[in-house]
Amino acid sequence: MPLSPETAALPDRALVSACQTGSKEAFEELVRRHQHRVFAVASGILRRREDVEDVAQQVFVKVYLALRRFDQRAAFSTWLYKITVNECWDFLRKKKVRPLVFESDLSEEQARQVGASQEASRVEPSTPERMALRQEVESLLECLDERDRMMLILKEVEGFSVEEIGELLELNANTVKVRLFRARRRMIAARRKRPGGNTKTVR
Repeated sequence: MPLSPETAALPDRALVSACQTGSKEAFEELVRRHQHRVFAVASGILRRREDVEDVAQQVFVKVYLALRRFDQRAAFSTWLYKITVNECWDFLRKKKVRPLVFESDLSEEQARQVGASQEASRVEPSTPERMALRQEVESLLECLDERDRMMLILKEVEGFSVEEIGELLELNANTVKVRLFRARRRMIAARRKRPGGNTKTVR
């Protein structure tokens, strides 16, 4: 059944309140509104599409079960993405697999050009240049620990602000800024050591 125009027009806060009184239609709208970003965040951390789908499904199950206890002191989106991040890391710890970043050279300018549209990246054919860039980024990310790699993915690929990353990872904004700065410097240093290394696109 299609959602009513009234429900589709409600802000997140009102939808959450409706969910807390038992509205399944309101929950369906929250899922519709945020599922793309949940998939994008999970896809920036996990390797396989099947794993992303499994984690995303688990995220929304947890959200549905926990909504009645959500007090809305934080934005619903922040709370949702924090659950997504935690589910991804739980998955990685259990499976002992390594996170994988999607196409980006981690420069802010190119990240804006690429955007956070995961659907678009799925339908575009992979070019040799893109695959080479992806491989280079993955190898450069090897010099970072998992949390710093995660911060770069959230900031440069998914477009989260420093403050949002701090909320998601329970760190203050200054700590996030320092760790992002040091992570970029480590990647620059690693790139300079390579033959023909060009540091202009990694900032």
